[in-house]
Amino acid sequence: MIAFESAAYNYGGGELLSDVTLKLAPGSFHFLTGPSGSGKTTFLKLAYAELLPTSGHVTLFDREVKSLPRDDVANLRRRIGVVHQDVQFLDHLPLAANVQLPLTVAGRRSESGDLDELLKWVGLSHLADALPPSLSGGERQRAALARAIIMGPDIILADEPTGNVDWEMSLRLLTLLVELNRMGKTILIATHDLNLIRQAKNQIPTRVLRISKRRIQLAGADL
Repeated sequence: MIAFESAAYNYGGGELLSDVTLKLAPGSFHFLTGPSGSGKTTFLKLAYAELLPTSGHVTLFDREVKSLPRDDVANLRRRIGVVHQDVQFLDHLPLAANVQLPLTVAGRRSESGDLDELLKWVGLSHLADALPPSLSGGERQRAALARAIIMGPDIILADEPTGNVDWEMSLRLLTLLVELNRMGKTILIATHDLNLIRQAKNQIPTRVLRISKRRIQLAGADL
């Protein structure tokens, strides 16, 4: 679904990621770890074609992103749901409208029942009319997850989704992501939270990737 072949990315005159060769198979669950500034967010941006590799190849759904027209890249990205580290909403729109924004931008309509079910699934039905500034950190993260999956993507990429919430909310978010994986979705989570990784490994098969010295390595059993 997503494949890196000898991919590298240069930033500010230096190489941030180097010689990355990796495949994310359909239905797999991956964690990506590494120190702050090691390139986790950059890797995710390469994985959904917000950035293009400076050398090597990144393939989404068997298509080389560097050779695709902009419209084709946009269409491919609709099959990938992204939960950003810095969750952004339109503060003047209620929660339900914010969650529906990807459909609005794509010119698609949603059935009201589908939206209701999605908000119920993330535990936010009672806040459908609330404005984003009134939401807690955990509520914002669950809303961001709902927005990321409203288009029915095949892949969900999450950048530090539990970084600003307590452990109880971290487990709640993990439960939702595990459920998505069991539904057949491919999941990749960038995180520094080893306890979250251990919790996930107790529930489902996972692979843990670590960025070290600009390269992606398969982490050992110490996690």
